[in-house]
Amino acid sequence: MIDRRVLLSTVTGLAGALSLKWLTASPAHAADETFEVTKTDEEWRKQLTPQQYEILRKEGTERPYSSPLNKEKRKGIFACAGCDNALFSSETKFESGTGWPSFWKPLDNGVGERRDTSFGMVRTSIHCRRCGGHLGHVFDDGPKPTGLRYCMDGFAMVFKPAG
Repeated sequence: MIDRRVLLSTVTGLAGALSLKWLTASPAHAADETFEVTKTDEEWRKQLTPQQYEILRKEGTERPYSSPLNKEKRKGIFACAGCDNALFSSETKFESGTGWPSFWKPLDNGVGERRDTSFGMVRTSIHCRRCGGHLGHVFDDGPKPTGLRYCMDGFAMVFKPAG
């Protein structure tokens, strides 16, 4: 006969292991693709700040309202902090109220997309087309004319003011 405590402990342990796997499931990584700019992990670590490295190379995210680029209002271009690829124009930036820089459209040939199923959700992850660096996600709750909200990590980008 099975002891109820042993059974309950076993079921709880299995449920915990499954939920941990579900919560830590990772999205399709840039390592699955080939990019123009490639560097070793050591080279990326030397070039980027720890926060940039965590976001761009490990698909992390910054705390909301922590990036100075969230408040950037000047005309110019937002580029990848990893390879300087032009990503977004200031003309497509808008205040989403989310705490991350948001845009309704990327520049042509600026970004790539991949399906992200981490954390038990299905989302569209956005990465730099040139180096594969993770930038954020795109959602369908943005303003006209596209209806999209590219919710980007500010620390994954640099701002270049218009001349």
